[in-house]
Formats: sequence, C-alpha cells, structure tokens
Amino acid sequence: MSIFAYAPAPESRAVVDIAPSYGLFIDGEFRPAAEDKVFPTHSPATEERLSEVAHAGAADVDAAVRAARTAFGPWSALPGAERAKYLFRIARLIQERSRELAVLESLDNGKPIRESRDTDLPQAAAHFFYYAGWADKLRYAGFGPDPRPVGVAGQVIPWNFPLLMLAWKVAPALATGNTVVLKPAETTPLSALFFADICRQAGLPRGVVNILTGDGSTGAELVAHPGIDKVAFTGSTEVGRAIARTVAGTHKRLTLELGGKAANIVFDDAPIDQAVEGIVNGIFFNQGHVCCAGSRLLVQESIQEELLDALKRRMETLRVGDPLDKNTDIGAINSAEQLARIRELAAAGEAEGAGRWQPASCELPSQGYWFAPTLFTEVQQSHRIAREEIFGPVLSVLTFRTPEEAVAKANNTPYGLSAGIWTEKGSRILSVADKLRAGVVWANTFNKFDPASPFGGYKESGFGREGGRHGLEAYLNV
Repeated sequence: MSIFAYAPAPESRAVVDIAPSYGLFIDGEFRPAAEDKVFPTHSPATEERLSEVAHAGAADVDAAVRAARTAFGPWSALPGAERAKYLFRIARLIQERSRELAVLESLDNGKPIRESRDTDLPQAAAHFFYYAGWADKLRYAGFGPDPRPVGVAGQVIPWNFPLLMLAWKVAPALATGNTVVLKPAETTPLSALFFADICRQAGLPRGVVNILTGDGSTGAELVAHPGIDKVAFTGSTEVGRAIARTVAGTHKRLTLELGGKAANIVFDDAPIDQAVEGIVNGIFFNQGHVCCAGSRLLVQESIQEELLDALKRRMETLRVGDPLDKNTDIGAINSAEQLARIRELAAAGEAEGAGRWQPASCELPSQGYWFAPTLFTEVQQSHRIAREEIFGPVLSVLTFRTPEEAVAKANNTPYGLSAGIWTEKGSRILSVADKLRAGVVWANTFNKFDPASPFGGYKESGFGREGGRHGLEAYLNV
C-alpha cells in the first residue's frame, strides 16, 4: 500500500514570545521566589531550553494563600452576574490568543499543534464560557437555595493537558465565588504563566488567581497549608494517595482525578472502520498521555484477525515527529522520565510473552523524547502492560467470547475512569454500560468531552466530578 506523502506544514514559533525567565504570580503581580530558586523548562521534542521559572517554597505558598484569603471576601461578595463578566472576558481572551497559546502548549508539552489548536484551546475557552453561565444561577443548581463558596482552593494540575486542566479547575472555582492558588506541573509551567497574564488583561481582581511554579515539594506545601479549604488534584494514583493522607482529619474538602486503564470493547457487530478510528484516537491521541486513554483493547474473538489487520494498516499511516507540523499525529513524549517508564513497561510486556508490533514505516527523530505507536497482542490479564497505567502510545489487546466475559475483563482492574463500547445494538450498549465500573462510558466513539458533561472515576481513579453541574458541588458549601 502506498502512503500519501504530506509536505511539512510547520506552524510559526514567531507567534509566541517566550521570556527568558518567569516569576511566581502572587496577588496580581509576578515576583521572584523568596529563596530565589529557579528551574528550567525544556521542549521535549528538541530538548532545547525554553525558559526558566521560579521555584516556589513554603514562604511563597504562604504568601499566595494569604493573597487568596484576602481576595476571597470581596470576590465572593460580588453578585454572580459580575463574576460571570470576568469569566466571559477570560474565555474571549483565550480565544483571541488561541494561536499563541496553542504554539506555546505544543512547545512546552510536545503534543501535536493540531491537537493543541483543535482540542485544548477550544475546550479551555468553552469551560470558562460554560461556568460563566452558571455564576448567577447557583441557587437553581440543585444544591440548596443559598449555596456558598468554600473559600481558598489549592489546585494541582498535571502535564498532559496543562491549559485545559487549568480551565477544568479554575473556571468552576471562580464561578462559585472561590479564590485559587494553582500549581502547574513542573515540566509544563508556561501556559499557566501566560494564563496569569490573561487574568491581568481581563482585569481580574488581585489575589483571586495565584500561580505557583515548582516541583512536587511545592505541591505538597500547598496541599498541607492550613489556609487551604479545598484541594483539587489531577495526576497519578500514587500522589493522590499521599494527598488523601495529608488532608485526612482536616477541614479540607478533596477531589481526586487519578489514573486509568480503560477498556475499549469491540463486539463482532461493530463497524470495523469506525472502531479502528476510535481505537487510534483512544490510545494515540496526545501520545497516550491521557488518564482515560483506551489502553486495553478487548476484541471479540471472531473478528480479532480482521480488526487487527485494519488497525495495523491504520497505524502505518500515523505520522510521528515535529509537534509544530500540522500533519503530525503523534508528538514527543513529555519528559525523559516518562519515556523511561514507557520503555520499561514495553520491555516487561515482551519479557512476559506478549507479541510486540510497531509500524515498519515509523522513523523517530534523533533528538528529543520519542516512542513509536506500539501494539501488543497475546496479552494476558496478569501481564503488567494489562494492569499498570503506561501513559504512553502503547495498546494491549485481549480477547473475549461473550458480553459477560468482556465485562469481567474490563472491570478486572484497580482503576475505573472510562470505557468504550463498539456495537450496532443499542440494547447491548445500555446493558454493558450499566455493568462497567467506569465514570465515563463512550458508545461508538472515544475521548469526547463537553463542559456540560461531568467527568471522574471510581476506585483508584479517584472520586468527585469535574465538569457540568456536578463540577460545581465540590466548590460549594451545600
């Protein structure tokens, strides 16, 4: 089969101006860290140094929390319609600066510009628009006649969707009258710092949003600070457990959105071509750096050969390379540490007897952090690649014969974040979805999100919901 060749279509880096260094955003202004500590941020595609950012310590966390506490009174006292105006302004500014932010996100994170441009930025703006609409309607949200804000929210976000995860957390917090201290991931701090500038451009009152850059120690200081009333965390299950232990026995409210090992279940009556596109989107979108990625493919035995042949043909067409090339399908792995984790688990898959397949046409760049899209067959439930979250472009294939076996295998995991079902029978969709222990179940699609739809998991995938009306509850005293 001949593969259509695409000429390079690079997005210009000139649309974004990255400063050589950035401070912490506290009480409406940028300032250096109290201890003058800094750390670099690099492009995972080229390993080039993009900038350096301040490393917040305990004194900086305390200053940010105090600023948020001071701002809380006036901000929470504003009528909802007035708070909504600020959220609308932020949403419009995100739209106006979307090209700039998309390039920045792809540079700092490694994801393809097509995904930053077409998914991350529109969704981030949509969340601020959506929660702006709720700001003056909270008494009608079903949480009582006079729901009140919790106070100061400490929010810690991951590196896989830096700006979008920021929007998921900041928008409902502000709409409900809370103030925020947010810590972005150590490897992807730049879009959060650009968002701080958007807050100033929108005229947001000082101290309502504060942004602290740093590593895990900064996040731990923020979570443990006695002035925090609400903790929201998205990230690994291991860190989520540590946060839960920290806040246990305190007044702090907690929501956790953690790891996943989603099952994508394909029945024998599924539309094969449509299912293949859903499988590819489910595991190779954002290099597999997705907590709800469909990393386990459960395919009915009678169509296994046909489906895998079609899937391999589709994988041969995936383009891996420069994240700023608009033709790129799979970008760079976010960090050297994450690449090492993916390689370790892929090697474990081979060692335990699974069959590894990668497209022969896939050539990886010589510089940066890269991993080819990978398919494992003959996978057993006991294999590490079937049990552990890889968080990379690696798909494990298992088979089943009956719907009951599919459900049993899908639920045989400590996680419970998402799942997918592919079949032409509506009754089967409803029956199987009802039995799956997953917070989100997609039918004949995968990785579809909307600000009005709640998202969250069961078991080791965390608790609480973000998005939709349900996402308001964690930020309200009801």
